[in-house]
Amino acid sequence: MTQTAIPYIFMRGGTSKGPYFLREDLPEDLETLSQVLIAAVGAGHPLNIDGIGGGAAVTTKVAMLSKSQDNWADIDYFFAQVSVEEKLVDFKPTCGNIMSGVGPAAIEMGLIEPADDVTEIRIRAVNTGAQVLAKVQTPGGALDYEGDTEIAGAPGSASPIELSFMGVVGAATGKFLPTGNLRDTIQGVEVTCMDVAMPVVIARAEDLGVTGYESAEDLDANSDFFARLEAIRVEAGEKMGMGDVTNSVTPKFGLLAPAKDGGTIAVRYFMPKKTHPSMAVTGAQCLASCALTPGTVADGLLERPTASPAEVVLEHASGSIGVLVDFNTEDGFELNAAGLVRTARKLAAGQVFVPARIWAGKE
Repeated sequence: MTQTAIPYIFMRGGTSKGPYFLREDLPEDLETLSQVLIAAVGAGHPLNIDGIGGGAAVTTKVAMLSKSQDNWADIDYFFAQVSVEEKLVDFKPTCGNIMSGVGPAAIEMGLIEPADDVTEIRIRAVNTGAQVLAKVQTPGGALDYEGDTEIAGAPGSASPIELSFMGVVGAATGKFLPTGNLRDTIQGVEVTCMDVAMPVVIARAEDLGVTGYESAEDLDANSDFFARLEAIRVEAGEKMGMGDVTNSVTPKFGLLAPAKDGGTIAVRYFMPKKTHPSMAVTGAQCLASCALTPGTVADGLLERPTASPAEVVLEHASGSIGVLVDFNTEDGFELNAAGLVRTARKLAAGQVFVPARIWAGKE
């Protein structure tokens, strides 16, 4: 046999999509696993022409699910960010949009028995240790993908999936402020380095010579801007204790500007070498936390809510996303939990094939 068949479900989760696998159907060691995912997605080509990736960072994401042995969780969610044009896999981050599809996928895979109305699924993000409670619509004990919930960056409407994130502060670095400072100056630009659900380097758009209202396409065409952003990100990664981040997708980068469409604050988010077409769920939590924290680069860009919980509406490149933040400010800013509503849809199911020379399958 020249190819190895691997069962999978292909799902849209939030504004991302990709294959969802049972962890037990894949290689245990990460080196072989990386090669399998690279082959499955078709990494190393801008169109992912030899795999099932879609030629963009939001379509080369992979979810791997298993029953959890954790005392709190039902499902372990192991995430992989596969590169588009490079044959690289990053297991450091997690993804909240792909997380949106974990609950439905777990039910589809038989890992979770659906309840009669709403099924609550406790998910442990293996990469970061975050705890997420997902509420999935299962009327009559059956998954329902149809509904009236719309999210910016995905067409049409679908059934709502409520996500409540806990334990996300310092998920990657162990610290809310990995450098110990509310602000740092890196290469002449003031930034806030924050780790909430995702480590992010955050700056004011005007300090990098842009407005913060540009389209993703306009920003992607600005090579000088990206060169400067990447230089700041790499140096910030060192200061955040993350080592050499040149070949890692973390920390991400975010820009802030005053809101102009009725939201709380305007944002642009980077993955990090391309502009996110909408907004990452994990990044949204970090940017919302930055907006709520006095002394950060967000100062002066918004009228900061003081009562908890507060909805922070982030205006992004495709519309807006609301983050319901439960926090307290008795001793500085402290995040308790962040909630978002997403949608997901099953797109396909079957087998994906990788060359047997890469992996011959389970014995």
